[in-house]
Amino acid sequence: MGIGATAGVAAVGGIALSANASDSKTSSSSSDALVFDPDAYTKLTTTVTDTDNNDHSVTYHFWKAITYVAKPVDATYQSLNVSVPVEIDGTAVDATNAPILFANSVGGYMPSSVADATGIGGGSASMGPGAGTPSGAASSSAGPAPSASASNATGATNGTGGALSTNQLLALAAGYVVIEPGARGRTLKNSSGEYYGTAPAAIVDLKAAVRYVKSNKGRIPGNVERIVSAGTSAGGALSSLLGASGDSPVYDKYLKELGAADASDAIFATGAWCPITDLEHADGAYEWNWGANDLSTGKLVDQTVSKALQAQFAEYQAGLKLRGLGGFGPLNARNLDEYMVEQYLEPSATTYLAALSDSARETYLKANTFITWSGGKATFTWADFLTHVGARKKDTPAFDAFDLSAGENNEFGTGTTLARHFTAYGAKNDSTGLSSKRVASDIPAKLDLMNPMHHLVGKVNPNRSKHWWIRLGTKDSDTSLTVAANLAARLDNLGDDVNHIYYWDEGHGSNTDPGDFITWIAQVTGHKARRGK
Repeated sequence: MGIGATAGVAAVGGIALSANASDSKTSSSSSDALVFDPDAYTKLTTTVTDTDNNDHSVTYHFWKAITYVAKPVDATYQSLNVSVPVEIDGTAVDATNAPILFANSVGGYMPSSVADATGIGGGSASMGPGAGTPSGAASSSAGPAPSASASNATGATNGTGGALSTNQLLALAAGYVVIEPGARGRTLKNSSGEYYGTAPAAIVDLKAAVRYVKSNKGRIPGNVERIVSAGTSAGGALSSLLGASGDSPVYDKYLKELGAADASDAIFATGAWCPITDLEHADGAYEWNWGANDLSTGKLVDQTVSKALQAQFAEYQAGLKLRGLGGFGPLNARNLDEYMVEQYLEPSATTYLAALSDSARETYLKANTFITWSGGKATFTWADFLTHVGARKKDTPAFDAFDLSAGENNEFGTGTTLARHFTAYGAKNDSTGLSSKRVASDIPAKLDLMNPMHHLVGKVNPNRSKHWWIRLGTKDSDTSLTVAANLAARLDNLGDDVNHIYYWDEGHGSNTDPGDFITWIAQVTGHKARRGK
């Protein structure tokens, strides 16, 4: 983005930001825990540098750590923050009917809290111990968990691989309401050693947060019928799941247990960056995509395992009966490489190269001779693209590890059991000495609760989002590039509005066009800013 920090201003998420409490007002809390108090805010002033390097002074009202369920398991995580702009560059702003950006900071299916935030963008994702105390418990900690598949934090992510605050800051400066929800995560356990943030806790929490917002229509600022979710990595998966599963009854019993508001949890539009999702098929998809790529050690993964998983993926892909975007036709494991190159990778490289100066483009092409540049368009083969990407991030299986070491194994843990297998292949080849080689009986239902495709294939959810913004870096081998492509294809086949591109040569968590996302929100919601004199 090329945005730097202004002198005297702290740089946050690639956007310059300073926030200072300039005034505050509070009121007594309502007797009803789920009624939003419009007067219980702090007034803050923030400087946001936009994507054109222009500074904007934004004054906003900030509501902190509002518990969004009546019976929280852990209010440290089951709370949300609200930021509402009231003045931008000295001009009054009326956000009464503005879109609401509902931005989570989840990464690696880890816990995410907004309780300690001092302003917008202050939410945190926790990886270590000391992760809060569930109601009625003496203490809790984040136990020794397997590594998170999405925990390879980069300069484009927070500490667990989730989203930075870039989208929130730009949305605030555009006059939108910003809501940042916390959510339980897989490593949380109580004083009895029981894990209370594993599947489906995170999605249930986010749904409960949406219900809280919608139940407060007319009290909470913003248009509650124009909620746009955003998330990265596991947070991107949860964002896409939130969009796909609106008002699905399969979550009702979990929401009732928490005392969630009696309201809809359907959202209007969805933004998802590198979603780590479709977990029960992710191992096969990963091997189809990256099976021929060496690990960073220079070694090739077990090809017997890789090919077995690729065969499983081919069967799954055929069963989806997807048609590619742009009139490509039916997609299967035999032509998916051609589709990925034509629909996403060559256009991505073309956009990247076209934006370079002539000399910079010449230098890049000399260093990457696999690309043919002709007539202002880049062309290349799938095999050459894989060579260009280089080492794959993960061993095989990438998600349901035979030794239960993957973060996703922990995501499906239960009770005092840290990690479990969630695929038949993983369970059959377990290397930890488990007595059973079968997937536990509760796993299939939990997989459905965690997979957006469950709500889009077969019995299609009519209450899903109809507008989708999906992004992924071409060098992101945290998951298969086909996961996002299949999601986009299914949504397109259903007639939804899908804006899906890949960022050339970018890795995990990249968000190189945040300004376009903010513009897209205005376009799909029909928002026109209302400013006073």
